[in-house]
Parts: sequence; C-alpha cells; structure tokens
Amino acid sequence: MPHKRHGLSFPARLGWLRRRLFARGGEVGFLVLAVTAGVLAGCVVSLIRFLSHLLHSQLYGVAFSTGLSGSDLRRNWLLIAVPVAGGLLTSLILSLRRRRGGIVDPIEANALYGGRMSLADSIWVTLQNLASNGFGLSAGLEAAYTQLSSGLASKLGLKMKLRREDMRVLIGCGSAGAIAAAFGAPLTGAFYAFELIIGTYSAVSLAPVIAAAIAATLVSQALSGKSFTIEIGQVGAISPGDFLPALGLGACCALLGILVMMTVVRTERLASASGIPSWLRPALGGILVGGLAFVTPQVLSAGHGAMHINLENEIPWTALLILFALKALGSAITIGSGFRGGLFFASLLLGALIGKAAAVPLEWLAPGMLSPTAMAVIGMTAFGVAVIGGPLAMTFLALELTGEFPITALALAAAITSSMVVRQTFGYSFTTWRFHLRGQSIRSAHDVGWIRNLTVGRLMRRDVRTASADMSIDEFRAAFPLGSTQRVIITDDKGGYCAMVQVAEVHADQDAAEPKQDLSEFFHHQTDVLLPGMNARQAAGLFEASHSESLAVVSDRIERRVIGQLSEAHTLRRYSEELDKQRRDITGSGE
Repeated sequence: MPHKRHGLSFPARLGWLRRRLFARGGEVGFLVLAVTAGVLAGCVVSLIRFLSHLLHSQLYGVAFSTGLSGSDLRRNWLLIAVPVAGGLLTSLILSLRRRRGGIVDPIEANALYGGRMSLADSIWVTLQNLASNGFGLSAGLEAAYTQLSSGLASKLGLKMKLRREDMRVLIGCGSAGAIAAAFGAPLTGAFYAFELIIGTYSAVSLAPVIAAAIAATLVSQALSGKSFTIEIGQVGAISPGDFLPALGLGACCALLGILVMMTVVRTERLASASGIPSWLRPALGGILVGGLAFVTPQVLSAGHGAMHINLENEIPWTALLILFALKALGSAITIGSGFRGGLFFASLLLGALIGKAAAVPLEWLAPGMLSPTAMAVIGMTAFGVAVIGGPLAMTFLALELTGEFPITALALAAAITSSMVVRQTFGYSFTTWRFHLRGQSIRSAHDVGWIRNLTVGRLMRRDVRTASADMSIDEFRAAFPLGSTQRVIITDDKGGYCAMVQVAEVHADQDAAEPKQDLSEFFHHQTDVLLPGMNARQAAGLFEASHSESLAVVSDRIERRVIGQLSEAHTLRRYSEELDKQRRDITGSGE
C-alpha cells in the first residue's frame, strides 16, 4: 500500500524505486541505464586510449598522443626489446588469471548467455590488449574498448536484475558506446551494436542504443578531444559509372580479407604445432613483429598514424602493396602468437591501402573518375565488412569519418558486395569463424542460448511404461491392454534400452492370418534414442530423420538406461512457444 512506503528503510525505498523505474516495460528507466552504459563506455575508451599513448611515449620515446605507426622511429634495439617485453607481460597476465576456461566476449554473451559477462574477465582482456597495443604489437584496442564497456553494462544489468532481452540490449549499448567513442561516430557505434552484438534491429532497442552511442561520443570528446577523421576533399556528384570500380574493389577486398583471416588462423596452428612452450610464443611473436618494424614502423600498433601518412601523402602503389603485406603479416603474427587484440582498425588500414593502390590503374583507365583518397575510403569500408562484418556500420563509418555524403553510396555498394562474396565463399566474419574453430555453432549474435536451455532433459516425461525384452506376446497383451497406452519401451535385464513397441500394432496382429510369434518382431527404433543434453532443435531433427512420433530418452549411449520419453508434438509446441516469446521480447509486443 502506498502509505506504508514512508516507513521503509533507505535500502527498501531504493529497491522499490528500482522496481518502479526498471520493471519490464519501463522504457524511461531503461533509457537511463543505456545512457549510463554509454557514459561508462566513453570513460573506458578515454582511459584505455590514455594508457596506450602513455606506454608508447614511455617505451618508444614518441610524443604523447602521436600515432606510434606514424612516428619516425630509430632502428635500434627498442624495436625488438619492447615487443618482446610485451610478450612476456602477456604470458604473465595469462598465468595470473585464476579462473580457467575461455573468456566470453559480447557476441558470445548475447548469443548464448543472455548478455551475462564476467567483469573480472573483461578487465583481464583489457590488460592483455594493453600489453599488445601499448607495447607496439600490431593490434588495435577495439577489443578492449568493447569488452570492458560491455562487461560494465552487463554488471549494471545484473545489479538491476534485468530480464534476458533487456540484458542483451544493454550489452549492445555498451559496445555501441565503445565504438562510437573510439571513432567519434555515434551512427557507426549504434549499427555496430545492431548488426554484430544484438543481432537484430528493432524499435524497442533503437532509442537506448542511439542514446548510449551519443552519450559515449560526447564524454569521450570531452575527455580526449576530437577523434580520428579523414579528409577526402570534394567528391561531387556520383555517376552510374562510379559504381563499377566500387563493386570491383568490394569483391577484391572480400577475397583479400578471407586470405588475412586464414593467415591468422594458420599462424595460430603453426605456433601450436611448433612445440614451443605457450608462455614463450608471445615473446617470439614480438621478435618477429619487431623485425618487421625494422622494415617500416608503420606495422606497429593499430595503425592510426600509418593511415594518416598514406592517405595524406603521395605514396607509390608498390609501397602501398608492400605495406599491406607487412601489416597483414604483422597482425597475423600478433594474434597468432597469443597476443590479445583485434583486427578492427587493422582491417580499415589494410582496406585503405588496397583502395589507394587500386586508384592507380583506375586513373590509367578512366582519368579523374575517383580520387585515390575516395578509393581508399571505399576500400576501407569493404575490407572492414569482410573481416569484421556489419555493412551498415562500416558504411556509416565512411560517412562520419569523411563528412561526405556522396561517398556513402559507393561505400555501401562496396560493402554489400564484400559481404555477399564473403558469405558465399567463406561464410564467417573473423569473430564468428574463431567461434567455429572452437566448436561453437555461432554465426551471429542472434540469441540461440534459449535453444540450448530448452533441452530434452527438461522437456521429457519421466512416467514411462516399460516391458522386459524376454516377455512373450501374450504376456505383453495382458500387461498392456488396448487403450492403456500408445507406446511401450522395451528394456533388457539391466534396464538398458532395446526398442519401442506400438501397443495397437501388437493387438492388431492377434487377428492376422499368420500372427507373429516373438515380441522382437514388433521392435522399432532400436538405434534411435534421445539424450537429456540434446536441445530441442537437435531432438526435432532426430524425430524427422527417424520418422518417429515419440522416442525414448536414455542416460548415455553406453549404458542406455531409460530415463524418460519425449514426443515430437510436445517438442515442437514448446519450441514454437519459445520462438514466439523471443519475438515478443524483441518487438516489445507483449508480456
């Protein structure tokens, strides 16, 4: 009753306020949480960026906030020693982490765990990413940005006891804020969340995700100043002929992106098969990346400085292609040898290099069609889609970094082409392919965790009717009269599963001209059984393959002890109910 609230203690009043503001359907309260997640993301990005610049300035002697890859570094022992030290620090951080097992990232959290992430694990990822990027290894900081921002958002959601779908959206708010703050691009951050983290766009998630992205951008700019921008000059009107080189560049970037992703994984496998102790591999990777830095320091760190150098200056196309090969190799060695980091900005730099190099033959064939910088932006977009995914997010990135709307149409055409080529020839982005290599059947952040929770063990009936395999037909008819039950599970003397018998079939055979003499002649589905750990989708597939309306559930495939029975109708009904619940949660159309 309302008049009783005045006698509540402060914690009780706080709990009552939380329930009122953040209850299911409380859009205003959830918007406050989303903005809070965005503010936290802006602070996270500014802090991690500051620490990275501080490490670069202290370890390499470059000016603070100057891009390491764009600095004129002396070719001395530091180019080897610092990456090696980063490798040893990475091994130390890995050894200090007490909790074993893989670390859940935002995509995996939203796909399998309803937005639940470990904040402690997110901090460990951030430290590992700083040990790579801060010590000059060829990896970006976006992995740390999104991991820690999403981890904080997940912690916030758990404290507020949000429902599953709201948790997933709040994780998206954290990631949106991280990417928006990293590039000063709120639209990019928002659609990064929609396409890669939440896995879908809906009217319910629009306001909180956009609000989080804007809040993060404003906070980051207030703390760190203006973010990365690209000047491409006046593009002018776009003609139909301009789309041809954009489409060709999109397909080329897709194929090269696949090559880079495969190189990373091949490097990991080579390192694992080498017999080198795992703690020593990052240090050896540091030696190799340092060796590449002797050729050009532009392979170091994420590549912001290298991006400015190669976009703002006249660079021979041969030098661009050589830098592309060295940067791709440096990133593959960094990730493959055990460093933590991502390929987000590396993919942008690689695409910009390919795009600007492709402008040379284009100028020969059609002088004045597209400028080298415009081609670089188109290549950056297409390569980012090939490796990271998110065609709309990468297209908005091109728009927000350049401020030129006409280039967006060409960037979108290249992005769609790149996405289609990668889907048809490879099928994965870098993140989802790494899930595939670990045995996780995740192709996006669409919520499939509820399917795994909807197991045979939860759906089955335990009150099953069983009979012994050595029972005679007459004994079976006496024990199970017609109409008493539809099916009986036959077991051996140890309770192990043998087969399924249709009661009506046994009774119908009594009036046959040549009745069967042994109960085993009525056995069906001797090898078709369900396990309690199977999910509803797997069970439905087995029902379809076995052409059965009901199957026995056994403890395991060795003892095959009968523990229950499950029908196809019940499985499909529960599966349909959960699908409908997910639809309503996403659209907000019902309780």
